[in-house]
Amino acid sequence: MKPTRTPSVARVLAATGVLAASLWLSACEKADAAAAPAPAASTAPVPVVKLIESRTTQATPSEEVTGSLYPAQALQVGFEVGGRLESVLVKKGQLVKKGQVIATLNPEISDAQVAQAEAAVAAAEAGAAMAEDVAGRNAKLQEQGGVSDLQNRTAATTSQQAKAQLLAAQAQLAQARAARRRHELKAPFAGTVIDAPDQTGATVAPGVPLFTLEALDTLILKTTVAQSARANLKPGSKVRVEAIGGSSSTDAAVVSVILPSADPATRRIPVEIAVPNSEGRFVAHTLARAVLSMGEQQDMQVLPSSALSSANGDHVFVVAPSGQAHRVDVQVIERRAQEVVVKAATALNKVIDYPTAGVQDGTQVSVK
Repeated sequence: MKPTRTPSVARVLAATGVLAASLWLSACEKADAAAAPAPAASTAPVPVVKLIESRTTQATPSEEVTGSLYPAQALQVGFEVGGRLESVLVKKGQLVKKGQVIATLNPEISDAQVAQAEAAVAAAEAGAAMAEDVAGRNAKLQEQGGVSDLQNRTAATTSQQAKAQLLAAQAQLAQARAARRRHELKAPFAGTVIDAPDQTGATVAPGVPLFTLEALDTLILKTTVAQSARANLKPGSKVRVEAIGGSSSTDAAVVSVILPSADPATRRIPVEIAVPNSEGRFVAHTLARAVLSMGEQQDMQVLPSSALSSANGDHVFVVAPSGQAHRVDVQVIERRAQEVVVKAATALNKVIDYPTAGVQDGTQVSVK
């Protein structure tokens, strides 16, 4: 039988101290929780906005497209015959007329060929005349019985051969003269010389391009439109064209071609617009934008440019009677210096001017 041990006084006192400390800490935590204040309600400021009135105007729905400006005519020109380049009579940037001589080849060999062909024609003419005279005399003698029928037919055949030889000589002469004329290179149309040889003396081959000629009085803006817009376009309708990166513009451009076949890559309809450029304000091979008319005149809204937002699509904000801002999507018809002409599904009486990032659809706002 084991002896019973009595707990020492020190152990009893230690256990009692731990229990008392735990009770004190629990009481402090409850007191702190009771004394802590409730979370404050949100005090975010309500955005203050300014409303501005819009006005109604008559405008035509339009679509803005971009494209490249090309010369109405452009051609690389070279000699049809070969030879040594004798002279270049124009410079880069020079205006030339249709049929103007712009360069020549050395004509020495060509002149000799023409002279040889002329001599051959003269000889053939003499031979043909002699043969015709003999044939005529034999025909009379044959009637009188002086020559046989065989001799008469032989003389007539010889005369026909001489005439054929004359025709061949004349054809050779015409060919030689044509080759001689092709030693002068003429402008096929009126335009501007874009590229030209810098020096003479080189031997050129037939058909090798030496000059680049462009007609810049009228430029062609080549662009594309959506298939849905094709029905609203008509050849001959006026178009406004503006140079991208420049200040040139015109309202006299005309739709010239609407192709009935879509571009296989983009599925859009190719359109060509003739842009008058007699004053040289537009530059060929640069970009331009065109504003295409897409129907009849309609009621549109004119707003300050500061009221238009373009993030995630063009839109404006209106304020409902409840004080909430509501987004209204719009279609921009025309952009002016400080205003925009827009089309909206609903009438826009007043809109928020200078909407900030804090103004969203459904935001509670205060109108000042």
